[in-house]
Amino acid sequence: MRSEVSVTFRNGPPVRIDLNEVQPMPHESARKWLDEQFTRMECEPLRPTGKLLMADKVVVVAQAAGPAGFADAQWAQDFARAASAALAKPMVHIDADSLSISY
Repeated sequence: MRSEVSVTFRNGPPVRIDLNEVQPMPHESARKWLDEQFTRMECEPLRPTGKLLMADKVVVVAQAAGPAGFADAQWAQDFARAASAALAKPMVHIDADSLSISY
């Protein structure tokens, strides 16, 4: 089964991270990694209630990292492994500018 995370930013080609030959990240490790990145990047919840869905966290971390964050191949692969595991989806497409995610 194909496994890939792609992230698009305005005025740039999509960043595609192939996970076919990569060891999957355990679900709890993925959630913890995303939590740490969310805090480190000083991200804010999308919803006024403060409720933060895992998909929201993935999108906000991708947006905060920006193209420069994804230029770091190791960080990009860790993000992709965490996003795929936390969302339990092999194919994840993130549009960082519109804050949307599709599978």
